[in-house]
Amino acid sequence: MRHVPNLPTYDKDATTRLLCSSVHLDDAFARYAHQELSGDRLTATGLPLGVNLLALARHASLATARTDLRDRRLAWLCAVWWLAVLTVIGGLAAGSTGPAELAVVVLLAVLGCSWYLMHRTESRARAAALDARYSTARPQDLAPEVADGTEQRLRGLRRPNMVPYTQSAERQNPFVGSGDRIKETVWQPIDISRPADAPGGGKETLIPFDAVDLHTYLARELGNLAGLEGLRAQNRLYVLGPQVVYLGDDVLPDRLRPPNTEIPPPLVKAGLLKPGAGMRTYLSLERVGEGGRVIVSMHLRARLQHPSLSWEVAAYCIPPLHARHYGADYLPRDGLERWWSLVRFATSHTWSGLIGAPGRIGRRNAERRRRARELEKVRKDISKRHLLYDYGSTDSLRERVASWDQLGHSERTDSQDFLHRLQQGVLIATERFLKAHNVDTSSFDQAQQVITTQTYNISGDITGPANIGSNGQISASFGQGAQTPAAASGGGPTP
Repeated sequence: MRHVPNLPTYDKDATTRLLCSSVHLDDAFARYAHQELSGDRLTATGLPLGVNLLALARHASLATARTDLRDRRLAWLCAVWWLAVLTVIGGLAAGSTGPAELAVVVLLAVLGCSWYLMHRTESRARAAALDARYSTARPQDLAPEVADGTEQRLRGLRRPNMVPYTQSAERQNPFVGSGDRIKETVWQPIDISRPADAPGGGKETLIPFDAVDLHTYLARELGNLAGLEGLRAQNRLYVLGPQVVYLGDDVLPDRLRPPNTEIPPPLVKAGLLKPGAGMRTYLSLERVGEGGRVIVSMHLRARLQHPSLSWEVAAYCIPPLHARHYGADYLPRDGLERWWSLVRFATSHTWSGLIGAPGRIGRRNAERRRRARELEKVRKDISKRHLLYDYGSTDSLRERVASWDQLGHSERTDSQDFLHRLQQGVLIATERFLKAHNVDTSSFDQAQQVITTQTYNISGDITGPANIGSNGQISASFGQGAQTPAAASGGGPTP
């Protein structure tokens, strides 16, 4: 083997580190991630897709707690501020300068304390962001644990074998959160009824097999056949959200809580051999690019109905993160530049931070109460009126924070290569499997000539990035360019 120098490469957890650092600098994103991962809910959480959701949940919880503490203290200072203002006005109106002068001193003290709070909170946020981005420790070890129930639920998402998808996704595809659809097709059927020729003449004896055998073989062999190191292959049962309740206690032990994402393997196999109403098993193949920048996935389902076999194939792609999540890369780290940046931030945000603190707290509390009322109403409808609730996931966090504007030439060509390799690997594995079961593959050879002419266009359907606004509300900015990295950093959250 030829020996060459090692070039710098992306960290394997680069995407997780970027998102963990982003929550400390972007309060809107921190609150969205905190609600999505740690908030009370009934619907299933989307697939992680290369993101350590446990680490992100811990950092989002830490970031929101820090900002909440700052705003509570600023709210008290704001009350003192307005009390001092009234004292000044009353003293001047009454002609008493003593109380007015004391109130002016209080006003200056309030401004000084507010400036200090803004400076200290921002300094700690930036330090946490830089640690999450560049520390050699694991991101999940840099923030305290969240609630036990949340920790357990997010750990269960590392190898999920069931994905509930929302009713509205049924019109397009069940693979919620996998990104933008690149191709969806059913390959030409293959005749599997004819035995292969025996070496000494005559015909071989067909070895019986079913779709589970074929899926299991592909899941085991495809990584080596496709030449894709780190390929994730797993059979998953995709279930329509309202149908989850019919799968029993193994899937939904508590109708007032989200469903399990790890279920008994026999249920997954049943989705292949005897698909239920809105319940089908797919072999999900996921290839995460360098540093998690691009994620390519292919979902396969063997349609085995004697005397033919065909493959249902759907390919998806998630582009790199939006520019707003690279803020930590543009923070000054030490020296006079860091000091001046913090002073400038605290000075420019002190007034808005002080006066706006009560309003921010009020809006957050109102939003929290609104969500609690909605969940309480739904839970009452489920328990008392036996509502058939849609437990399906709508998307994934990784999909929401992506932007096609960040897709470069290397990511685009790598994605095309991944998909072509996956397609070729599926064909090779299918041929070897059929030959091992003494099936005549002449029909397969004809179908392969048609299948291999297919191409994959990696461009996506999105023309603009997704923006996360106040209270974690998502909106799409179509037709606009990506935010520049310098603007994306923003120096931290704006109160």
